Amino acid sequence: MGRDTKLCMSLAARPGNFGSRFHNRLYELLGLDYVYKAFATADLAGAIGGVRALGVRGCAVSMPFKEAVVPLLDGLDPSAAAIGSVNTIVNDHGRLTGYNTDHLAVRLLLERTGLPPGTRFLLRGSGGMARAAAAALRGLGFTDGTIVARNEATGPALAAAHGYGWQAEPGGLEAALLINATPLGMAGPEAQSLAFPEERIRACDTAFDVVAMPPETPFLARARAHGKRLISGADVIVLQALEQFVLYTGVRPDDAQVAAAAAFARAAG
Repeated sequence: MGRDTKLCMSLAARPGNFGSRFHNRLYELLGLDYVYKAFATADLAGAIGGVRALGVRGCAVSMPFKEAVVPLLDGLDPSAAAIGSVNTIVNDHGRLTGYNTDHLAVRLLLERTGLPPGTRFLLRGSGGMARAAAAALRGLGFTDGTIVARNEATGPALAAAHGYGWQAEPGGLEAALLINATPLGMAGPEAQSLAFPEERIRACDTAFDVVAMPPETPFLARARAHGKRLISGADVIVLQALEQFVLYTGVRPDDAQVAAAAAFARAAG
């Protein structure tokens, strides 16, 4: 590491270890002169000014800054403009462009399922990840869906933005594709919460949970027990980090390198 080393970083209220370990391991495997460091801040504007002034090549953005950072940037990629939320900043000689690799990752995972656009879905949540999922679904041509969100402001607004229905609770709705984009089932206070009722899980074909920790939430565990196809937040976190890496470096690692970096990052616990 020297004066030509490029710095990439992340900003969060409570930084985790996954991104730093994933990116730094790939730099090592590919022989790239980069270093990645996570930072916590209470001064978002000051931090973004530092990214610009110091020539920081890339910056990941986590809660609670994904929406607040938008007016501090010079432009938005369509992946971020579609949902008004940024999780990645690329610095090109002082010009800061915002991207949303959560959106890119969710879209890719949905594409891999091969589900036809006519598939009915329920999407639980109305926050940043739910917006990413809704935009991905609409972009892939899914038209028959309902946003399930208790927030009576953001839930209907998200539904209206993409032409979907809205309900505060799943109720009697059934769908082939269930997507959880809330903290329900996440490690912590809601670790035992089930994102969808048992009967809704039994009736679905595919269960998708964006929660990354734990990699198998109660929702996915129940879906597995019923023999459903599963998509885990552990897949989302790797794909979104990979797309960040490519944006920062211009290099796309092969599958073996990505798997090695992901295993290394997860080993931190």
